[in-house]
Amino acid sequence: MARHRGKFDKYNNAPYELSRSRIENFINCPACFYMQQVEKIDFPSTPGFNINEATDILLKKDFNYYRLQKKPHPFLVKQGLPNLIPYQHKHFELWTQSMHFGAENRFHYDDKINNLRIGGGLDDVWLNTKTNKLHIVDYKSTSQKSDNGPINLNDYWKGAYKRQMDLYIWVMRNKGFDVDDVGYFLYCDGDRFTDHTFLNETNALMEFKITLIPYKCDLNWIETTLNKIHENLRLEERPKHSDNCEYGKFIHEISETSKKLKIKTLF
Repeated sequence: MARHRGKFDKYNNAPYELSRSRIENFINCPACFYMQQVEKIDFPSTPGFNINEATDILLKKDFNYYRLQKKPHPFLVKQGLPNLIPYQHKHFELWTQSMHFGAENRFHYDDKINNLRIGGGLDDVWLNTKTNKLHIVDYKSTSQKSDNGPINLNDYWKGAYKRQMDLYIWVMRNKGFDVDDVGYFLYCDGDRFTDHTFLNETNALMEFKITLIPYKCDLNWIETTLNKIHENLRLEERPKHSDNCEYGKFIHEISETSKKLKIKTLF
């Protein structure tokens, strides 16, 4: 059966592929989600975060070394967690490929009730040798503008990070794996307050403060949200924008201004 992705086709019986980020789009604004998935309107793109990508790659290299050794990373030992070792699985590398999650053996699960294929790309999975359970791990990178102590998950916008972890735990469990309620965020914080020299004779070295944040998942929102997405995709008309949607406010302002100036608009 041909894959069902991109523009939603209600006559296509294949499970419709939705990444974690597209589900987050729906949570933020059902109208913008509908515009992207049903009307196939491309929103303005944003530049890639190359520094974040670089730290992800370097962390994966480090943990892959200990994955092959079947040993805990010294960082985890220092954290008092010698029982956590990088998990080995024949499809692990495929699970990390977020751009192709819908293909065979990638990280996804088919929600048969709503005919949706839900997935994404994992950063890492650690095996707890005490409980024999798995912990989902997500790498994050930033550089705090104030030296206010360790990073936490208290900011409102970090709710998206928590939902990402929730969803990946949910997918992993539905794939048949015994996954712990607790996942981990491994945060790299570029230290702009260090006294160490940044620029050397032949290179520049940036230091990162590392914070490991445990997070207990909340899966209660997932199935309800997927049900709403199923309904949204089959609406005959675009729903209203969320009150806090910046795109919705922008479109409304253009429409109102055009009316005042008697300018024709497509909105």
